[in-house]
Amino acid sequence: MERLWLTGVILAAGVGAVLADGDAIAKRRALMKANGDATKIVVAMLKGAPFDLGAVQAALKNYGEAAEKVPTLFPDDSKSGDTDALPAVWDDKADFDARFAKLADDVKAASAAIVDAASFKAQMPALLKNCGGCHELYRAKKS
Repeated sequence: MERLWLTGVILAAGVGAVLADGDAIAKRRALMKANGDATKIVVAMLKGAPFDLGAVQAALKNYGEAAEKVPTLFPDDSKSGDTDALPAVWDDKADFDARFAKLADDVKAASAAIVDAASFKAQMPALLKNCGGCHELYRAKKS
């Protein structure tokens, strides 16, 4: 009976490890999807849609959460699976993490500086450039 219980515990631990791997990928996908959705709204405003400070603040909040959480969601055991992450994420983890630290700093600065359409148009392009730079180096291109 003890062996059966021990076998069950070992199997559960193995399944838990597999699920944890999937969870990291799913969590980072969800954060990036939220950022993508927020970015669509922000880019529309940059292209002439009416300025909405509340929407900008919500987008900045999403970016800030991603900047904080995403670096922790790339454990070594999440290199494969349903992911667009390139091996460069793990090959140059220091740079990858530094880019998110810079994004966090830029989000804080933009959150304080953006108060109207003019300040939004002055601040937001540089912040979005951070996102694009990371995608260029660390995300597989869609075909």
